[in-house]
Amino acid sequence: MADPKRVSLISLGCVKNVVDSEKMLGQFAQAGCVIAGEEDAEVLVINTCGFLSAAREEADEVIADALQRKAEGLVSRVVVVGCLVQRDKEAILDRLPAVDAIVGVHNRDDVVRAVLGTSSTASQPAPDVFLGDYHPHTQSDTARLRITPRHYAYLRISEGCDHRCTFCTIPAIRGPMHCKPPEAILSEAHELVSDGAVEIHLIGQDTTSYGLAGDGFDGGLAKLLRQLDRVDGLAWIRLMYAYPTALSDDIIAAIADCEHVCKYVDVPLQHISDRVLKAMGRRTSRAETERLLHKLRDRIPDVTIRTTLIAGFPGETQEEFDELLQFVGDFGFDALGVFGYSSEPDTPSGAMENQLSADTIQQRADALMLAQQENAFRLARQRVGGTGVVLVDERLEDGIVVGRHEGQAPDVDSLTYIEDCTATPGTFVKVRYTAQDDYDLKATPT
Repeated sequence: MADPKRVSLISLGCVKNVVDSEKMLGQFAQAGCVIAGEEDAEVLVINTCGFLSAAREEADEVIADALQRKAEGLVSRVVVVGCLVQRDKEAILDRLPAVDAIVGVHNRDDVVRAVLGTSSTASQPAPDVFLGDYHPHTQSDTARLRITPRHYAYLRISEGCDHRCTFCTIPAIRGPMHCKPPEAILSEAHELVSDGAVEIHLIGQDTTSYGLAGDGFDGGLAKLLRQLDRVDGLAWIRLMYAYPTALSDDIIAAIADCEHVCKYVDVPLQHISDRVLKAMGRRTSRAETERLLHKLRDRIPDVTIRTTLIAGFPGETQEEFDELLQFVGDFGFDALGVFGYSSEPDTPSGAMENQLSADTIQQRADALMLAQQENAFRLARQRVGGTGVVLVDERLEDGIVVGRHEGQAPDVDSLTYIEDCTATPGTFVKVRYTAQDDYDLKATPT
């Protein structure tokens, strides 16, 4: 490119958006653009999340800041991409007419055209629009310019979701579930390893249903895990977003058997009350959930189980919340996140009666996190005096490095601080745990 565009990308939302952002950065570089910081960019690209109202508010603020920079002549073009575009195209065009281009989630490959387009002017104020309907293929995630640390990466195995949870907008935004072919996933894993990754996190809206949505991939996720386990250079393979109803015996056996598959399962349960689960459209029950959780603990030695819950779903009675609170205390999850219910337009739960107040929702979310805090602190104390292996993420000052053991995923879980250590990011260190620091652990090399 004779006069290369200087492009900066702001990535909002979940790790699936991280993969999209990394792919777009790779596309910009391949097109001859210069990847720049926000202060030096001519073009600002904002990859948005549209899942919850809080995420949309954050996106609006970031877009408004970018448009202010454009009004001041600091950037020439503002491009908005991702889930918010797919969900709220008309709202964006109405609220933010100075945006130069919008690109939906199914049109990611058009983002370079959006970036290189002519800036809108007073005589041509309409933005470029790249927004198509879902089509049954999964876009390639190869040739990414990664924004995670070099030693770990996210590997998306599927897109979209076939479940119809009454609180969720993902199927409307991302479409029905479609899986990448296993050969494409294995090729991408090899590419990530060659780029320095020793740990990969398998992601999708529903990873456990991999291969079950009419794609014709024999063996599903269990076979895929065993294939990935044989990729040279991969030390840890971590399973995220494991929808509980498809977490089969074959998958559990693969997690238990495979040397490099972390004994870690992220299984979002959302609730435990039978009535609330039915209202959520979760197609499971308390009894089935408990059987699954105990099976995981019985069949996978030292498994780490992480979950997420929703507090304050419409109509959730005090008794149903107390049931959930008691369940959290009794089972003792290794890690747990809580979302306060968000009433989303165009979802069945948003039209339900008996919506709870914001104060009640927050109080219940806080109570769940306090119950989990007791679990987490107790489990951290139990590790003190024992040994383990930690993957180093970052070096701090004074001989301290920050890392994670096999039961700690990046960004969502606790950390391990290793004192008197000179190891570099991406290396594994054998440690002895010396102290608990709230959720985190302290350790020294052995």
